[in-house]
Amino acid sequence: MYNEKVMDHFEHPRNQGVIEDADGTGEVGNAQCGDIMKIYLKVEGDVITDVKFQTFGCGAAVASSSMATELIKGRTLEEAWELSNKAVAEALEGLPPQKLHCSVLAEEAIHAAINDYRVQHGLEAWEEKKGSHAEHHH
Repeated sequence: MYNEKVMDHFEHPRNQGVIEDADGTGEVGNAQCGDIMKIYLKVEGDVITDVKFQTFGCGAAVASSSMATELIKGRTLEEAWELSNKAVAEALEGLPPQKLHCSVLAEEAIHAAINDYRVQHGLEAWEEKKGSHAEHHH
């Protein structure tokens, strides 16, 4: 069901854990499949210097979290905001169609964490782009 890259990120997740004094946190979940994803950001200036995640979910959810954190570490907040679920799935060299929603969760959790950071720093939250997410398949 999963390719080698997905299995590698599931069995050896990168950036798993908690940042106790995070500058921004975002938690999202999918009620239908029960996956819950939490992202912690450490930001200096406009750059994400550290990112951690906690994910309660399937292998694809853990792999998506791991890959998404790898892709945004060292990026600016704007660059991280532009990370799409498709980019996460592509970086994982593909997810089964019924597991694409896991990459959507990763994108949504990053957006929630960035907006948490922005609101905490007196900035307006950025708006989600309509229709940028893949369909949720279960």
